Amino acid sequence: MISPGTLIREARARHGLSQAALARRASTTQKQISRIEADEISPSVGTLVRLLLAMGERLELTAVPGPRDNRSDAELRADFEELSATDRIAQTSSLSRTLTGMSR
Repeated sequence: MISPGTLIREARARHGLSQAALARRASTTQKQISRIEADEISPSVGTLVRLLLAMGERLELTAVPGPRDNRSDAELRADFEELSATDRIAQTSSLSRTLTGMSR
């Protein structure tokens, strides 16, 4: 999955724009563009749309089924309760790492 910063940086490069030029077109600051491109901040979808529109591009998002089936909360809870304490901790730790990675 491409980061928002990479998405904006690559689009800006395709159009031969500097960060300052993109900032002027999108009514923001060069520093804000720099922080987005460096993945220091995570822009909203609205901000991504605005920046891309300023370069004549559009954002397309698509939802696709995940690798797991769509079990109910009760089914997931029952499966979790069947795990040993060690397996529960391992699964929780893995989930924590995944969520931390997504937030970066």
